[in-house]
Amino acid sequence: MQDYREFLGEVLITEETLQKRVAELAAEINQDYAGQDLVLLCILRGGMVFLVDLMRQINVPHEIDIMAISSYGLGMRESHGNVRLTLDLKIDIRNRNVLLVEDIIDSGNTIAYVLEFLSTRLPKSLKVCSLLDKEDRREVVVPIHYRGFTIPDKYVFGYGLDIDEYYRNLPFIGVVDLDKYQTPIRE
Repeated sequence: MQDYREFLGEVLITEETLQKRVAELAAEINQDYAGQDLVLLCILRGGMVFLVDLMRQINVPHEIDIMAISSYGLGMRESHGNVRLTLDLKIDIRNRNVLLVEDIIDSGNTIAYVLEFLSTRLPKSLKVCSLLDKEDRREVVVPIHYRGFTIPDKYVFGYGLDIDEYYRNLPFIGVVDLDKYQTPIRE
């Protein structure tokens, strides 16, 4: 397995900057949902790290749930636009405030699919909190109510985001130098 330092082009967002922004987002959410019920809904797997850090700082009562969506194939670096639900949520969200917590929004296809799907469950409110936003890649307009960072169209990893399912554990957001990256061989 290749050490990430061999293909790290740059650290785009440091651990300190990430944690500061997560705290700011949590403060906004605390203010907006004060005295209300809240469901934090995370799309697996990329949003997990962000969700955990965010929920630790949200002081309004909340439940969490997860769902899984497939729009990227193993080893693929582009969304193929073919979105499908692979794990449904367990909580009934009818008449509940739902905050969809996402790691990154680029084309908007996946999040648009999820928002349409969730709206059929008749939540009281449905908002999006995305750590990263690649506005330059947007194909579908999607509302982002809480945005961590707007980033350039670069292939990023770390802090929950993977490269070929690895390196999600890194505490920062790095940019992959694709000329130096070698796809792992799985046996």
